[in-house]
Amino acid sequence: MLMTYSSNLTDAEWEIFEPLLQDILPTKKQTRPTNWKKREIFNGILYQLKNGCNWQDLPKDFPPYSTVYWHYKQWRAAGVFEELMSVLHGKVREKVKKTALDDVDHH
Repeated sequence: MLMTYSSNLTDAEWEIFEPLLQDILPTKKQTRPTNWKKREIFNGILYQLKNGCNWQDLPKDFPPYSTVYWHYKQWRAAGVFEELMSVLHGKVREKVKKTALDDVDHH
């Protein structure tokens, strides 16, 4: 049974993240099917970043630490996290601007 950690993405957050990840992740040749879902890997990365533990100390209900760390290194080198933050920041700014404009329109 998979544990729930405060660093895990909620279903609603994953609905936002998943299509962004699909667009941002570098395309690579699939040599064999993966045993792990991107969400499990991403949650493992978030757990490590939030808790600051050694990669080897990731709880056992995440994918193996070597898998999580390998993806972290690949995604970091490809600028995935910066791109995610940029896109999410833009979406938040759009929403805030839209909300602010709605507030102005209603007053």
